[in-house]
Amino acid sequence: MGRDLDKERFTEAEYVRFGERLEEQLGTLRELLDTPGFGQGPATVGAELELFLIDEEGRPLPRNSQVKDALDDHRVVLELGRYNIEVNLTPIPLAGSPFAKLGAEVQETLTKVDGIVERGGAVPIGILPTLDTEDFTLGAMSDQNRYRAMSRGIRRLRLEPFLVKIDDLELSVEDVILESANTSWQVHIRTPPERFARLFNAAQLAIGPVLAVCGNSPFFLGRQLWEETRIALMEEAADDRDVQRGERRDGRVTFGSDWVREGAYELFERYVRDYDPILPDLTDGAGHHDVPELRLHQGTIWQWNRPVYDPADGGHLRVEMRALPAGPSCADMTANTAFLLGLTLSQAERDLTGYRFAEAYQNFYRAAMNGLDATLSWPGEEGEFKATDLVLRLLPEAREGLLRAGVTPTDADRSLDVVEQRTRLRRTGSVWQREALERFRGDRRRMVRRYRELALSGMPVHLWP
Repeated sequence: MGRDLDKERFTEAEYVRFGERLEEQLGTLRELLDTPGFGQGPATVGAELELFLIDEEGRPLPRNSQVKDALDDHRVVLELGRYNIEVNLTPIPLAGSPFAKLGAEVQETLTKVDGIVERGGAVPIGILPTLDTEDFTLGAMSDQNRYRAMSRGIRRLRLEPFLVKIDDLELSVEDVILESANTSWQVHIRTPPERFARLFNAAQLAIGPVLAVCGNSPFFLGRQLWEETRIALMEEAADDRDVQRGERRDGRVTFGSDWVREGAYELFERYVRDYDPILPDLTDGAGHHDVPELRLHQGTIWQWNRPVYDPADGGHLRVEMRALPAGPSCADMTANTAFLLGLTLSQAERDLTGYRFAEAYQNFYRAAMNGLDATLSWPGEEGEFKATDLVLRLLPEAREGLLRAGVTPTDADRSLDVVEQRTRLRRTGSVWQREALERFRGDRRRMVRRYRELALSGMPVHLWP
């Protein structure tokens, strides 16, 4: 989804041809994945950081195009809302000190983006608390064909106005612009095809306890909702199902409904069989390995963990982990990454398909709703546990997973210690936001301004005053 399209309107004939190409390219992908030696190589880690731009008062600032032009940095791309921007970080080897390197680049790019914003700044936060309903007009969408085309594609599939419901909040919307309320820290790990199923399933299991300890999105439109309200909001805002027709079980944003048993192809095939295209952009002259239509289509199905096929370097697979929020600081984001990757790697050593998928599913949504107060289950353990207790029990397993992958003990321990201290002190970004808003007597703008100052400091949130 990083490139723009040549146009925003498509004919029904183009939708038909796009569907035919998806079927053709599924066959190509299967051939590639079955080729001996395909996708082999050292494990690498990458990440995407989505940011809010704010003005000097702490309100969303719709100037992402001007900021991108002023930065002149190939890592920076536009996001859906004019007040959103994304930084694509440099992929690095997992072995060594990946979290120190990742943290340094996050701090450098965050400081760079913040410094270029005149009379304002940049904020890494799951949902900006100062967003109001007037920030979700059609004029709030970035001036790119791909976003206008995506909006048209979603509207083609669902009845509108469309109701978005989160707890007691109910909104009637006519576009996908509500998605711009969410900003994430999305982590990628490269994997060979034969290891994909185990690694993907492990990520599905790991994200529950990890999400419980990194909540950073408690507010939306002045209401206190979930610890990670992003999860509910994204699933609601991008849902293309017509409930009157009783369509598929999973929405376009989903946790999924079962373990992967055969590998990455199983997921790509499901995406083609179950989801109608919304961006039928046809590419001419692509190489045999590129499968551009299939990659574009896959980029419009936002499963919280999803497969990525990249044709670069002869082609390879990645697991993209999309559920972590942006922020609060570079130290927190690298710590969350270490915990998620370490726990995923440790759980990938066993076959999880005998474990009830419904329990991993339940863990994820309980964590999103209740954060550190969630009760969670775990394979091989009887009963349920407080999230804080389970996280502390799982940190050593995450450490072992990282060390087996070649991460230095110093780098692993520095990052995982942030998670441990945050858990013991019960100080997530969501906790800080709630307490700060109370301290500032409900002044959301003042709270955002203070948040920005502390986020730029690089200090982990459990040390914030």
